Amino acid sequence: MVVSGFCRSPPVMISGGRVFVFPCIQQIQRISLNTLTLNVKSDKVYTCHGVPISVTGIAQMKIQGQNKQMLAAACQMFLGKSEGEIAHIALETLEGHQRAIIAHLTVEEIYKDRKKFSEQVFKVASSDLVNMGISVVSYTLKDVHDDQDYLHSLGKARTAQVQKDARIGEAMNKRDAVIREANAIQEKVSAQYMNEIEMAKAQRDYELKKAVYDIEVFTKKAESEMAYQLQVAKTKQRIEEEKMQVLVVERSQQITLQQQEITRKEKDRWLRRLRPSRTTRKELWWTCCWRNCHW
Repeated sequence: MVVSGFCRSPPVMISGGRVFVFPCIQQIQRISLNTLTLNVKSDKVYTCHGVPISVTGIAQMKIQGQNKQMLAAACQMFLGKSEGEIAHIALETLEGHQRAIIAHLTVEEIYKDRKKFSEQVFKVASSDLVNMGISVVSYTLKDVHDDQDYLHSLGKARTAQVQKDARIGEAMNKRDAVIREANAIQEKVSAQYMNEIEMAKAQRDYELKKAVYDIEVFTKKAESEMAYQLQVAKTKQRIEEEKMQVLVVERSQQITLQQQEITRKEKDRWLRRLRPSRTTRKELWWTCCWRNCHW
């Protein structure tokens, strides 16, 4: 609400709420602060390559009641106008900017990168409408079409390219699958060969170690048998030596007995010789001493 007249210079702008107005001496006018939805349609606009296309966009805009400067600018521009008249003015402004941006772009840029096109329209329109006190809340590109089947041909070309890429991709996938399968088979065979080689190495190491162990076992057995035979020979030799010692002792005893027997016989012979000559005992004793004999 904008109140002007007596004691209202400059006019008072009130966003919402209530105000007291003196009839006849004061005047109240209203301006809508509602959000406006605009269907911005540009038909047969030539792009930078001379291709006519039609573009439709959806814009949301409103007069900012919280910003005093923008509200004052909007009051100066639209005070006394209806909501439809305000929307028409904003629509004409937006459509002009939309046409200008289309003329500087190609069909491919508009069709493929809609976000970029929407951002450009939003930026240019916002900087212009803000001077009117209107802020652009959002802008979205709704539709792009043409009457020359340019987009259809572009779609066919793109479809053909996609199909070609799909065929190429499928062929490459099959090729990669064959390569991976061949690599897998090669790795399997290599792993099998490596396993066999490792098994052969293990068998060789086992045979070598077994041969070394067998040699050690046979050596120990031979040493044991030789030691046993040597011990048997030593035992036999010791037994023989003991037997010889026994024989020597027996022989010594026999010799001693023979010597004693000889001595006894000699004594008897001397005694027999001494009895006929009537030798005295004293002479006989001396005779025996002389013969190294004891009585």
